[in-house]
Amino acid sequence: MPPLRLGISLQPRWPLDDGAAVLRAARHAEDLGFDHVAVGNRLLDSGFGLDTDPLVLLSAVAGATTRLRLLTSVLVAPYYPALVLANQAATLEVVSGGRFILGVGTGWNPDEFDAVGVPARERGARTDDRLGAAKALWTRRPADFDGPFTTLRAARLGVPPVTDGGPPVWVGGHSNAALRRVLRFGNGWYGTGADAAEVTDVRRRLGDLADAQDTDRLTLASAAFLTPPGLPAVMPPPGRPLGGTAPTAASVADDLGRLAEAGLTACTLWLPLAAGHVEKAMDWVAAEVAPQLT
Repeated sequence: MPPLRLGISLQPRWPLDDGAAVLRAARHAEDLGFDHVAVGNRLLDSGFGLDTDPLVLLSAVAGATTRLRLLTSVLVAPYYPALVLANQAATLEVVSGGRFILGVGTGWNPDEFDAVGVPARERGARTDDRLGAAKALWTRRPADFDGPFTTLRAARLGVPPVTDGGPPVWVGGHSNAALRRVLRFGNGWYGTGADAAEVTDVRRRLGDLADAQDTDRLTLASAAFLTPPGLPAVMPPPGRPLGGTAPTAASVADDLGRLAEAGLTACTLWLPLAAGHVEKAMDWVAAEVAPQLT
């Protein structure tokens, strides 16, 4: 069983009059040995953490770090024209030296869909269209593509990716449609708040949908919520947090170990803390939890 790779979400509501705080946190995560940092995708004020553009913020993080992988957790693919998404993702993959992972989802917020002029009822079909076009542009020069919303003829992407096939794509979602999207376009599945039983179920369903073919190639990853003991949360985590409501290093390590045994290979820790406490939380995880996972 490979070791579980831990990452840190940069989603807490950092004071953006001090944008350097986010970059300091990313560098601290890198110094502590975390695998990746992650940024979500919201266009309107959500009241649920940082609402910056993920590709812009991760570009800044790429310049401030050297090893950390950079994950969108998750980017709402229907918001972006296919060519724009493919070129932006390839650009970030190039400037980061191949460290970018494109986590994608279909989105949910009707206000944002209305604001960008995209019918929410088309979000699944548009996500497939975007991913299909991006894959074509990343793998072929020139590329042709015929989708319901995108047509390409002899297109040459402005920035070819440095990784064969383009950046890894982790597809978010728990429905059968999302899992089919994983098999069709993805290098991995990305869940939210999944426990060991759900990871086991996702593995089984992926195998069933793929007729048990070629699923070992997929990364299984998920975001999980964690409030370390003694640190004040600024919002209650949705669902059951890692380690329960009164977590200890042992209980958090036990939950993470169960996830790894179920097949999870990467876990993004979402820390619902005031910005000034996030580094302390990272210190606690690195010193108290991570050694119990080896």
